[in-house]
Amino acid sequence: MSINPWVTLVVAGLLEVLWASGLKNVSLQRPLTSLGVLVALAASMILLWVATQKLPIGTAYAIWTGIGAVGAALVGIVVYGEPATAVRAVCILLIVAGIVGLKLFSGAHA
Repeated sequence: MSINPWVTLVVAGLLEVLWASGLKNVSLQRPLTSLGVLVALAASMILLWVATQKLPIGTAYAIWTGIGAVGAALVGIVVYGEPATAVRAVCILLIVAGIVGLKLFSGAHA
C-alpha cells in the first residue's frame, strides 16, 4: 500500500510551514527548537522528493512552496502579529488559487 503522492506533498508543505515559521525562534539558547526546525526541514525535503517520484517536478515544487508561503504568511499574522491587510489577503488568495489550479490541471492523476 502506498500513500497518495498528493497527500505526501501536502504533508511536506505543512512541514515547510513549520520549519519556515520556526526560523524566527532558532538560536543557540534554544537548541531543542533549533533541532525541531532542522528535523522539520529535512522531513519536508524528503517528502517533497517522495512526491516528485509520482508527480511532475514543476507542479510539486510550486505547490510545496505555495503551501509554505501561504502557511508562513498566516502564521506570521496569527502568531507573530504581522499586518493583516486586505492587499495581503488578496495576494494570499491568489497563491491559493494558483495551488488549486496547478493541482487541477497538472495532468497527474496519481
